[in-house]
Amino acid sequence: MSIGAAARAFATGRVSRQTAVIAAVLLCAITLTVAFLNKARCAGAPFRADGRSVAFDYVKDARVCYSDIQFLWLGRDIDQHIFPYVHGGITADGSLIGGAVEYPVLSGLLMWLGALGADNDAMFLLYSALLLAPFALLTAWLLARMAGRAALLWAVGPPLVLYAFHNWELPVVCTTVAAMAVMVPSRRPVRSRAIVAAVLLGLGFCFKIYPAIFVLPLMLYVLTDGDRGPDANGRTRLDIRGALWTGAAAAATVAVVNLPFAIAGYDGWRASIEFQQQRQADITTNSIWFWGLRPLFGTDRVGTAAFADTVAIASPMLIIASFVLALYIGRRRYLETGVYPWIGVSGAMLCGFLLFHKVHSPQYTLWLIPFLVVLAVPWPVVWSYLVADIAIGVGVFRYFYAMGTGHSVELMEAVVRFGVWGRATLLVFLFVLFLKVPLRKPRDRAAPAEAPAGGVEPAPAIAPANRFQ
Repeated sequence: MSIGAAARAFATGRVSRQTAVIAAVLLCAITLTVAFLNKARCAGAPFRADGRSVAFDYVKDARVCYSDIQFLWLGRDIDQHIFPYVHGGITADGSLIGGAVEYPVLSGLLMWLGALGADNDAMFLLYSALLLAPFALLTAWLLARMAGRAALLWAVGPPLVLYAFHNWELPVVCTTVAAMAVMVPSRRPVRSRAIVAAVLLGLGFCFKIYPAIFVLPLMLYVLTDGDRGPDANGRTRLDIRGALWTGAAAAATVAVVNLPFAIAGYDGWRASIEFQQQRQADITTNSIWFWGLRPLFGTDRVGTAAFADTVAIASPMLIIASFVLALYIGRRRYLETGVYPWIGVSGAMLCGFLLFHKVHSPQYTLWLIPFLVVLAVPWPVVWSYLVADIAIGVGVFRYFYAMGTGHSVELMEAVVRFGVWGRATLLVFLFVLFLKVPLRKPRDRAAPAEAPAGGVEPAPAIAPANRFQ
């Protein structure tokens, strides 16, 4: 079967599940190639003495080919091949030195590995892409197994083209999806599956922080006996020990991975945390705080400080409030159905985090895509989110280009504002939907092609809707 034929068959559901999974992986490989070629437009000879592509500073915004990977070739001692964290630290003005980077330790290791053998930013981009690509392919494979053709949203969607090699997001997304896949109901006990999933989420935390927020919903799922649900008398056995083991597995994983770095170079390890704490909600963060709250404060030093202090208090408070609300609604769903919807609650908590965090980088969309694949969100909502995301992912760089060259910024600023507020509105909507909708059903050749009204597909054949969440 050719790639084109596989794509058409996959999209229309006229293939076996195994063929659909293979097609998803092959199509994802093609998308990754396009994604790399897009970023590579910013990289290549001639190079400066420090290995920076001469073209990078001139075309990164105009061509929308900027990537943090290429940018961070300089400024973090990556070009010097210094092992991360051990000899590093952070200066009084917030600059990272001596191999310290702003990400958790496993991301720092990937950055170091990607730089081995590289002597310029183009080679660093290529080697990093080769390290990251397998995580995207594994994610496509897992999503296709769980959700069928909906995995096309990951495999060939615009976010993967724009952000696959923008930053080091692919490993953390892969660990999160793998944790979901492990929890698919099977003959294995819920507790043992949850412990494996918790280890995966702990590893995800060591790439980027956000998977840590999914551990609590997973613990509640185990506490309420997971996919077994209530017995014939309507009673649910509370597995307190299993829930505690699940949380302990995640915590132990984080400790085992981080402790060697903290012992070898505490200042360098701590610097990544301090850097994120000091980061301000400025024009580069794409958050509602800059575009919504910043105009209410003055542009002088006093106004800037007051704005930063306000965000430092309001942002974590609202994030925590959104978490509590998601957990509360999840409990109500549990009382109605007998099964705790841990995936839906996790997705809602992620929406709260993305909405209220002071930083909302464009590539964070990759975090959200698996939830849009696995949960049966109506497709018009998905397409709307992608439109808002493209407005940010493309518009913000064209906006920076217009500002840097003195061109009129009104059009691009309007595009960015549309993206910021469109995305924020849809995150609120998705917060509610994630807590209501079932899971998507992977269709096989014999399955009916029609979906229920409203674009919401039924839950996967591998388990009833309320048994996987």
